Amino acid sequence: MNPLTERIIQIIQTIPRGRVATYGGVAACAGNPKAARQVARILHTCSRSHHLPWHRVVGSGGRIVLKGGGFEEQKRLLEKEGVKVSNRGLIDMESFGTAGPDEGPLI
Repeated sequence: MNPLTERIIQIIQTIPRGRVATYGGVAACAGNPKAARQVARILHTCSRSHHLPWHRVVGSGGRIVLKGGGFEEQKRLLEKEGVKVSNRGLIDMESFGTAGPDEGPLI
């Protein structure tokens, strides 16, 4: 596993219950702001094996980007943790976003 992948996995594992981070925010926090697609790939391939809270990672602007059943499952899991999600899949990042490891801007 390459160092960027390891760092992305570590960051995703630290997203607290009831909070969300964006794909781009995780990538930036891992040191490569252009690696948002890699974050999505890692979530797709490693969520089960690394027990990643995949549902806590959302698209830019705080939007669930999955479609169909994936959308409904992610919405349900987030709401179970107390995250308010609109019917269109929008999340208020001011209320539910998470700060980076140095308590910097929301990711």
